[in-house]
Amino acid sequence: MQEPLDARLAGSYAALSATLKQAADYVIDNPVAATSRSLRAVAQDSGVSPAAFSRMARAVGYDSFEALREEMRGTLDRRMSRFSERAGLMCDARAGGAAAFFESHMEACSANIRRLGETLAPARLEAAAEVLHGARRVVLVGALGSSGVVEHVAYMAQFLSPGWTLAARAGGSMGAALAGLGPQDAVLVVTKPPCATASLRAAALAREQGAAVIVVTDTHACPALPHATHSFIVPGQGPNFFTSYTSTLFLLEAIMGLVARRGGAEARRRIEEVEARNRRLDEVQDG
Repeated sequence: MQEPLDARLAGSYAALSATLKQAADYVIDNPVAATSRSLRAVAQDSGVSPAAFSRMARAVGYDSFEALREEMRGTLDRRMSRFSERAGLMCDARAGGAAAFFESHMEACSANIRRLGETLAPARLEAAAEVLHGARRVVLVGALGSSGVVEHVAYMAQFLSPGWTLAARAGGSMGAALAGLGPQDAVLVVTKPPCATASLRAAALAREQGAAVIVVTDTHACPALPHATHSFIVPGQGPNFFTSYTSTLFLLEAIMGLVARRGGAEARRRIEEVEARNRRLDEVQDG
């Protein structure tokens, strides 16, 4: 499976010139116009020359701008009916009350997960899981809206290994969490615009120290991506006033499942031990 445009941009966007960034942003923000209109019309609408679009396409790994457009057309063909369905549901939601809005939100979340599944190469999941499984230490970084999903990852991770740390937990220091990191370690950063400054700085510092950095975000322009050794751009569109984290949580749970599988019998023994301690301490009850 070839990586889609936004995934390709994750690794090269920071190195593009301002003009090529403008061309890339236009294509990402206006996929229908970019794939259906002539290059001259696209250039006129965007304020970027036709040659810049061609250079941008080659810079991110396509043979030509037409090759980029052809790939995007295939993706849009699969998604257009879902877009129209979602648009209709959102209109209904304004007039139809809670039930219609709930239906609209459900369809948007489902569409985000489907898009993630259609565009994410399994090998990238496997590579991230391998890094996390093999790391001496894993530091989890997430702030603001990303705090909750990172805490959920930390909860899952405690069943698998004692080497996972949630950075800057209440009363904790980000600097302390990152101290001593090296090539044997990994940092998982979840951040979405407006990105928390602490998360961006943590990604940069961890990479400077030689650690593997896995970044999960929802835009190719995320400032943490230049520091990433592995990255995932996760769709989060929806009818609500905030970016949806549903597909982000889906991705992270999938990665953690792959990490657990790699742990084999040792992971099963630790899960059993943690569960036994939880029951002995009366932290949990069946029911």
